[in-house]
Amino acid sequence: MKNLITCLLALFSFSLFAQDYSPVGASCDSLLQNTYYQICYSKNHKQAQWTGHWLTVESVNGPASRTNNFRPDTRVSDPVMQNDYSKTGFDRGHLVPAGDMKLNKQAMSETFFMTNMSPQRPRFNQGIWAQLENGVRDMVRKMGRAYVVTAPILKANLPRIRSGVSIPERYYKIAYFPDAGIMRAYLIENDNQNGVSYTHFQVSVDQIETETGLDFFSQLPDSIEDTLESELR
Repeated sequence: MKNLITCLLALFSFSLFAQDYSPVGASCDSLLQNTYYQICYSKNHKQAQWTGHWLTVESVNGPASRTNNFRPDTRVSDPVMQNDYSKTGFDRGHLVPAGDMKLNKQAMSETFFMTNMSPQRPRFNQGIWAQLENGVRDMVRKMGRAYVVTAPILKANLPRIRSGVSIPERYYKIAYFPDAGIMRAYLIENDNQNGVSYTHFQVSVDQIETETGLDFFSQLPDSIEDTLESELR
C-alpha cells in the first residue's frame, strides 16, 4: 500500500508544487498571497485562520538572515500594528516560521507581516513551538519537500489582547511529504511544555479536521487522502 500511495502521489506532485496551491478545501473570506506562502486571514480574530507554504531543502539551508522587520499588513482593514503585542505578556509568534524562509531576503522579510503573527506565550513560542519548527525542517532534510499548514485553533469567546487580537488556546502544524507519501500532524496547547518532546503531541490529520471543521488536502484522491490523514507514523 505504501509503495502504491507513493507512486500515485508522484503523479500529482507537479501540480501540487505550485506556490499558490491551496491546502484547504473551503472558501476563504480574505486570502493573502505572498511570494512564498499564503494566509487565510480572519478579520474577526485579527490573525490567520490558517497558513500554507512549501518547505524545501533549499529554503531550509538558504543564505538569508533574520530581518526582524515586523510591520502591519496594509492589505487588510484595521491592521494589527507591530507594537500591539507590547506589554501584553505574549510573543509575536510566527505561524510561517522565519527559519523556513531563508531562500532569499524577500522570502524572509514577508514572514514579518503582522498577519503572520499570533499571540503565543513566551515559553511556548521559544520552547516547544521552536522545537517543532526545527523538527519539521529536519524531516524535510531527510524526506524531501513538504507542504506545511500552520494555524491556531480559532473559536468564539477567546480572550483578546487590548488591540482585539484573539489569544488561541492551541496551535497545530501539518506537514505533508508527497515524495515520501507521509503526513504528520501536531496539536499543542499554547503554554509551557517544558521537558516534553514535540513528538508527544503528534495526532492524526483527521483529529485536526474534526477540531477545526476544515478539510485539508482535498485535491488528493479520496482513497489516498483518507489513508494518509488517518495514519500516525
